[in-house]
Amino acid sequence: MDSTALNSVEKLSDHDKAELQQFLQNESQKAKVQASVHTLTEVCFRKCVTSTIKNGKLDKNEEGCLTNCTERFFDLNNLIVQHLRDMRES
Repeated sequence: MDSTALNSVEKLSDHDKAELQQFLQNESQKAKVQASVHTLTEVCFRKCVTSTIKNGKLDKNEEGCLTNCTERFFDLNNLIVQHLRDMRES
């Protein structure tokens, strides 16, 4: 941030600073989710779509592969989140 922005933030009330901080955290979380979706899309597409897409449709093997890849990606993310939660609690 430049000095003008810092001066503006310093002039905010404590309540407004807390709201700004929450907003920035929310935006950061959104960016992380978007990055995960982008990674999921790229990884699963490269792994599963091996032929030329005709008529805007995937073949059955590709559809099944994409479904499985997506489910495993979310399973792994849930497992990681649960592990981190368990680590935090102990």
